[in-house]
Amino acid sequence: MQVHIRNGVQLGVALKRFRRKKKLTQVDLAEDAGIRQATVSMAESGSDNVQLSTIISLIGALDLELVLRPRLKGTIEEYLEKL
Repeated sequence: MQVHIRNGVQLGVALKRFRRKKKLTQVDLAEDAGIRQATVSMAESGSDNVQLSTIISLIGALDLELVLRPRLKGTIEEYLEKL
């Protein structure tokens, strides 16, 4: 499943969704990522005060990867027409 993320809140929602899909608690994920449970909570709430290294740790602990690509502008149909 791919998730398109354009802000911190969307990232937090995605992290929570993937954590729950793996049937992990915030405490479980925190232990796997080597961080505190409160930090997991901050990340899942979309806080701007979470360091990038923490996000990378959470992504790794959830067995996910970060992929960057140019942002789509307009609708998918408009994008496909340009190809």
